[in-house]
Amino acid sequence: MAMASTNEDKNPMARIIRLAATAAAVLVLAGCATVDIDQSVKDTNEALPGFTGGKLELSRTGEQRHAREKLSSELLAKPLSMDGAVQLALANSPSVQALIAQSWSEMATANQVGRIGNPIFAFERVRVGEELEIGRLLSIGLLDLITLPQRQVISRNQVAQARTQLSANVVEQVSQVRQAWVRAVATRQLLAYAEQVNRSAQASADLARRMQQAGNFSKLQRARQQAFYADAASQLASATHAATAAREELVRQLGLTGEQARELKLPDRLPDLPKQAQAPTEVSAAATQQRLDVQLSRLQLENAGRSQGLTLLNSLFDIEAGARRDTIFDNAEGTKETGRGFELGIRLPLFDWGGAQRASMNAQSLLAANRYDSVVRAASSQLRESYSAYRTTYDIARHYRDEVVPLRNTISEENVLRYNGMLIGVFELLADHRDQVGTVMAAINAQQQFWLAEAGLQSSLIGKPIAMGATSVSTSTGSGGEAGH
Repeated sequence: MAMASTNEDKNPMARIIRLAATAAAVLVLAGCATVDIDQSVKDTNEALPGFTGGKLELSRTGEQRHAREKLSSELLAKPLSMDGAVQLALANSPSVQALIAQSWSEMATANQVGRIGNPIFAFERVRVGEELEIGRLLSIGLLDLITLPQRQVISRNQVAQARTQLSANVVEQVSQVRQAWVRAVATRQLLAYAEQVNRSAQASADLARRMQQAGNFSKLQRARQQAFYADAASQLASATHAATAAREELVRQLGLTGEQARELKLPDRLPDLPKQAQAPTEVSAAATQQRLDVQLSRLQLENAGRSQGLTLLNSLFDIEAGARRDTIFDNAEGTKETGRGFELGIRLPLFDWGGAQRASMNAQSLLAANRYDSVVRAASSQLRESYSAYRTTYDIARHYRDEVVPLRNTISEENVLRYNGMLIGVFELLADHRDQVGTVMAAINAQQQFWLAEAGLQSSLIGKPIAMGATSVSTSTGSGGEAGH
């Protein structure tokens, strides 16, 4: 439908004022804050001090990249601690930079939702005989103007979702780095003890071979020692690969180049257990409302509710309004006439009443509501499970440290005294040494499980839970069978 007017505006100043006021109103309506990714990263650093240490940033300049390379070199110059590994990943990993860039893109896309569409300018030139008609039309979608405030609210909500998702991704990335560091150090420590077991088994096998040659050992006795050596060699090969695999996993998490990977140095052992485990009161039910996955689901639910009314309006009709100016030149008469007016274009819902679109939005709203309920209900359970894993592994690791390892050391000391008193033979002494080493390896595994569970608990407290994904090396040892003195 189009409507036009041919009334001339005799007051140029009034026309200018009206056009200026119209332009100002459009600019006010269309105004929308731009996305400041640096501020978003700063907010993430402030919200997650225990995960980022204020070191998260998006590098876009040569100076920033140079600073990151310098920090990476400084961290690689010494044995890398767990906190150092997190700093190195934040400074060096392309994956972390990709997470920030992806969040920036999502925020910009969400920001676009709250902007008004650009006006359309149409120009036409028609000649009929001696008449030349020139038409000009400047149009804009009225529905865009009407729904702009609501779309801006939705846009801000989607930007908040993107920021929350960035925080969740950072928490997950840092937790994976921590766990990778724990596995790399633990498997390196276990490898050293697997080499001790292998050397002890090799010594037993060599001694058994010489004793059989001297007639002091039977074939069965020697075979038992040789079998244990073969088993120890297999365990050493497995431990070697586990250490290599864990180190390479850490290299990938840190985003190291080949040259940087060769410079990577790790501590010889895992950190000591904390003096006290976290109390259950520190992992309260209130923490479920602070979790990023709960916040994200809540924002999605709110956005689905706001979007439903907007979709209902858009699915029914659309209106486009335009200001028109036509000029007709009559060459025969040498006259010119100008017509001004407006046009309204309305999309008539004759074939598509938007039922499918509304059904889709209803389904999305229902999905968001049920997803929010599911996340909230699962959050408390996941926290309890993560704390149970944390506390159980702490108690087991402390039990090995305070009870099992000291008992094994006492047994070894007594066996040395018995050996010196010629009450046991060298094979019993070597078997006892292997048992002692096996106990220490089991203690290291328990300590590794604790630090993996600790990283999982910290992730569960604020973000989403992650699997422990522990890597363990078999620590089974044997007594070496029969032995002779």
